[in-house]
Amino acid sequence: MLLLDVLATRPDPMALKDLAAATGLHTSTTHRILNDLVVGRYVERVDSGMYQLGMRLLELGSLVKGRLNVREVAIEPMRELHKLTGQTVNLSLQQGDEIIYIERAWSERSGMQVVRAIGGRAPLHLTSTGKLFLSVVDPRLVRAYATRTGLAGTTRNSITQLDQLERDLALVRRHGYSRDNEELELGVRCIAAGVYDDSGKLQAGLSLSAPAERMRDEWIPILLRTAAAISESLGYEAEQ
Repeated sequence: MLLLDVLATRPDPMALKDLAAATGLHTSTTHRILNDLVVGRYVERVDSGMYQLGMRLLELGSLVKGRLNVREVAIEPMRELHKLTGQTVNLSLQQGDEIIYIERAWSERSGMQVVRAIGGRAPLHLTSTGKLFLSVVDPRLVRAYATRTGLAGTTRNSITQLDQLERDLALVRRHGYSRDNEELELGVRCIAAGVYDDSGKLQAGLSLSAPAERMRDEWIPILLRTAAAISESLGYEAEQ
C-alpha cells in the first residue's frame, strides 16, 4: 500500500531505488513486492526498469464508481445535518425541467409540514436546488428553459421574469449556494448546496427547508461542509 500511494503521487514512472527510498523499505523487499504487484497488474514495469500504476487499479476504480449511489452516500450526513439544525434536509436530482426529491431527513420537531414527499417534483426556477442546476448550464439553455416553461409562479415571491432569474443565478455562482425565499411555498425558505461527482459534475442538491421565520444564515457553512463531505465520498476533489 505504501508503494501504491507513492506511485499515485508521481506523474511519471519511478525507479526501484527511488521507491525504496520514498517508502523506507529495503531495496530487495521493494523489488519483491513490486514483482507481486506487477503479476496482479496493480503496477506496470516499463521498458526502462521503471514502475508505474497498473490498469487493474483503473478497473477496480471503475467498479467502485459504478457502485456509488448518491442517496446511499448522503443519507448519514443528511441525518447528522438534521440533528445539528433541527430542520428538514432534502436530497434532490434534476429530471428535465424539474427537480425530484429522492431522500429526506426530518422529524416532527422540524415544525414544518412535509408538502412534497420523496418522489415529489418542483420546477427548477422555484427551488433552491433547481437554481443550482440552472446556474451551471449555458445561459442560452436558461433562456430556452424560460421560454419553454413560461417561468410560472406559485407564490407572490416566485421568480417569473428572466432578468430576475439571471440575476439570482449570478448570485448562486458567486456565493456557491442558492436560496428559495418562499418562492415555491409561502412560509417556507430553503438553502441548497451542490453535490458533485468525481468528474466535477453537479449530481444533486442538498437543501435545508425551514419555516420562513426560523431560517438562519449560520446554517449555511454547515450545509456547505455537509455537501462537500458527500461530494468527497463520490470522488470529487475541490481543487479541480
